[in-house]
Amino acid sequence: MTPAINIAKQAKISYTIHEYNHDASSDSYGLEAAKKLDVSETRVFKTLVACVDEHTLVVGVIPVSTMLSMKQIAKAAGAKKAKMADKAAVERSSGYILGGVSPLGQKKRLKTFIDTSAEHFQTIYISAGRRGLEIELSPKDLVKLTGATLADLAQ
Repeated sequence: MTPAINIAKQAKISYTIHEYNHDASSDSYGLEAAKKLDVSETRVFKTLVACVDEHTLVVGVIPVSTMLSMKQIAKAAGAKKAKMADKAAVERSSGYILGGVSPLGQKKRLKTFIDTSAEHFQTIYISAGRRGLEIELSPKDLVKLTGATLADLAQ
């Protein structure tokens, strides 16, 4: 069990775990998950960490088929500027390795924003805390468990 799965289990929400064989040569973890699970790229969401106003880390959860807009995440966070966070800072803050970062069960709880496109689906897929492991849950449950705010984040 990963911290992400434990959070879902403790909350007694409805979820499904999906596992697949991760290919170490894959250059896009999220697109690999969508393909191997045979799910639309618009329903598989990736968890990205950005640094706003030079020192504050925030989480953006967006479809794997899109890119995170720095302008939009800064706006959502009430900040002036945003950039992608340093890999080491992401792993230190979340407790997960890149490609397995989940918005659930992070070591340090960060302000989280989920792209509004998640509302179009009954369930979405997010990383369950390691490469090759996804958790399918309702966007409403994800918002509740992370304390997230819905915002337009994708370019």
